[in-house]
Amino acid sequence: MAPEIVIAVITAASVLGAAVVAAVPALLTTLRRTRGAVEAQGEETRAVTLDALDVVGSRLEARFNARIDDVRDDLDDVREGLSRVREWQAGHDAEHLLISRQRPDPS
Repeated sequence: MAPEIVIAVITAASVLGAAVVAAVPALLTTLRRTRGAVEAQGEETRAVTLDALDVVGSRLEARFNARIDDVRDDLDDVREGLSRVREWQAGHDAEHLLISRQRPDPS
């Protein structure tokens, strides 16, 4: 390897090492502050989140039940329509039976 490349690699490694060493104290301080804030507000945040999820769940359940009721109403309408068609069909069949009995036998 050329001496320039070796020098460049050593320089890059030392710059990265210095950056890591300089960043560690700031990173540790940030982690301590964040952990303290989360512990202080953790239970309150948890309660608020659970309450919000309960509200969302009840709204979702209400919408689901409304849709189920709509589907049931539609099914009831279809059943009523089928009943009317069957009544008409039974009457129509009865008419044909009566018409065929009233005709004189061609033989």
